[in-house]
Amino acid sequence: MTDFSYTDLLPRESGGSETPYRLVTTEGINVVDAGGRSFVSIEPEVLRLLTYEAFHDISHLLRPDHLAQLASILDDPEASPNDRFVALDLLKNANISAGGVLPMCQDTGTAIVMGKRGQNVWTTGQDEEHISRGVFDAYRNLNLRYSQLSPLSMWKERNTGSNLPAQIEIYADTHAGHENTYEFLFIAKGGGSANKSFLFQETTALLKPETFAAFLDEKLRLIGTAACPPYHLAIVVGGTSAEHTLKTAKLASAHYLDDLPIHGTDAGHGYRDLAMEAEALQKYPEEELHELAAIYQKRGLDPELALQVAQQMTAHNALEAHARDEIGITDELSANPIQAAFWSALAFVIGGVVPVIS
Repeated sequence: MTDFSYTDLLPRESGGSETPYRLVTTEGINVVDAGGRSFVSIEPEVLRLLTYEAFHDISHLLRPDHLAQLASILDDPEASPNDRFVALDLLKNANISAGGVLPMCQDTGTAIVMGKRGQNVWTTGQDEEHISRGVFDAYRNLNLRYSQLSPLSMWKERNTGSNLPAQIEIYADTHAGHENTYEFLFIAKGGGSANKSFLFQETTALLKPETFAAFLDEKLRLIGTAACPPYHLAIVVGGTSAEHTLKTAKLASAHYLDDLPIHGTDAGHGYRDLAMEAEALQKYPEEELHELAAIYQKRGLDPELALQVAQQMTAHNALEAHARDEIGITDELSANPIQAAFWSALAFVIGGVVPVIS
């Protein structure tokens, strides 16, 4: 008989992130000591303001890693004129959007918020209401399109005029060391990405290298292009239920699961499959090359030298270079304390025993 052993279904390595953050406010946040423990007290205005700023930044800014990746295409002597044209137009669009007037894309999306609240975090009232107020203010005061429709009947619907309701999910975070933390993931999910989400419920006969590769090639070609930048693609195999598999794909596309373990265990938790990502490197070599060059450029190399280093590292061992420099995996495939932001065109998450592909 197997002994009891607990593991999170999607165990993330809590090593931090190289993603740059900015301080929004320190007001309305206080530490309260009671019963020999320290508690964090958060006022409703903090949740509203944080939400407002989050959806402003989502709509107007791209992360430095992604911008560097686009810029590296312009410096690549092997890039085609069309490559440079597209990259330059994307950078121009990002520059205009960064002005804070016009958003990155006209489809400013459904507001999705996931929060994980530690056991020693105190808030007043209903967190979902305060977060919804932040969404309301952002879409009212900024040039963001209202996308939510209210079902008045089975056959009639009307725009809510506020982009509400938002999809807000607040979970308890019971992990040791997280008692005084309140972590949020903010997503503006456009209709284009939702329309490109697919669930395929297949049999285990599909889980063979040649069969699976042909299946992926066929299904990925059906997706085509219909989304605004940044364009992220996530593939999830397996899962405990169809709905959880779809949610995992959404989280993976937001890079929320970049720091999953890279090996499966008897416990049945999800993991990232580096071998499958290696196949992606072979299918999309140019995209991955520029991604790696952007990482080196961020670390201080000039664009031309960063591209040369990326080319040399990829030629030597593409998987090793990407595993080490994108997600902090060493030659021994152990996790680095600092997990780099993984701006990939393709990421694989494997979990569970049910053959479900999202």
